[in-house]
Amino acid sequence: MREDVIHFEALGEEAIHIKEETEAKQKLGLLPQDFRYIVTPENLQTYIKKHKDIKLPNIITTKTHSKLPQEYLEGAKKSIITRSAGYDHFENLQEVINLTSLREYCVNAVAQTAIKFVYAMAGRLNEYTKNTETFERNQTNSFMELGPNRTATVFGVGKIGKRVYELLEGNGLNVQAVDIREEELKKLYKGTVKFVNKEEAIQTSDIIVNVMNLTKDPQSKFYNVNYFSEKYLCRAKKGVMFANVTRGDIAPESVLLKLYNKKIIGGIGLDVFTDEAKFSKLIKDGLLSENGNHKASKEIVEKALDHTENFYVQPHQGFNSDLAAIAKAREAVNHICEWYKNDKENFNEQLPYYEG
Repeated sequence: MREDVIHFEALGEEAIHIKEETEAKQKLGLLPQDFRYIVTPENLQTYIKKHKDIKLPNIITTKTHSKLPQEYLEGAKKSIITRSAGYDHFENLQEVINLTSLREYCVNAVAQTAIKFVYAMAGRLNEYTKNTETFERNQTNSFMELGPNRTATVFGVGKIGKRVYELLEGNGLNVQAVDIREEELKKLYKGTVKFVNKEEAIQTSDIIVNVMNLTKDPQSKFYNVNYFSEKYLCRAKKGVMFANVTRGDIAPESVLLKLYNKKIIGGIGLDVFTDEAKFSKLIKDGLLSENGNHKASKEIVEKALDHTENFYVQPHQGFNSDLAAIAKAREAVNHICEWYKNDKENFNEQLPYYEG
């Protein structure tokens, strides 16, 4: 019998919460009583390789490491929920599938991850931790004290970026924002966000936090692969701290490392990496790569782990708070309920989210 939905890449607590939310929605009558579903930690391609007879349902949910088979995209229009805030991995399919993402669940979690990186970089946490081995105090560098004389720029002030902005303000910094949707967001935020242009931002920032969604379509006005180029970042104030919590492809690690070695960048905090699916496999399998960004990423990870440089890394875990795990499952299952309510034709909110 064919399943009604399959949830791929559902790990740990999230898998448990998906089952809880599904049962709760069935009790409320928002999903059929005979609703059949599978929750698996495997990505789509691994799962179907092991289950060759499986017939994929017309609606599935995944995270970022699943690939959709071409034959699945043929015939009746499919509906995909990507259980991530970003959607760049399926964005090119938005005209042939119903595609929605989770835009609310991890707003606070990712924003707090950005602040964690800011305090670690500014506070030179690795250097101070390392020096404790010998209780070295005489040759220790001073840390960057945060206050109104420090300017932090948030690139991308959608839901998560706005929360990052608020938390930085709450920590006493002078905060500004850069966003291609500036005019639209000025009306939405009613003057609570100070916008500057990209050039002013690079000249005035002590701290840069990237919170932009990745757009890989060169024809889109939102295209931002390699947005933080060497040509742009080399004009930054000496010692600028750089944190990236959305997608690595926006800020190539080879550039970040090069400018760190030139002492233009004073600290790097990364929750995400360029071409992350390939990079994660290289790390897991202990393989080498000739890709410049992968080589730089590996060096950044190694030096973060041995505390020898002002680098801080995570394996894309900014979303993984205790509260976000519950909210993530709830938001995903709510999308499924909407899909049923809409006669299985579409989601209430789906791509494209913005014009352009």
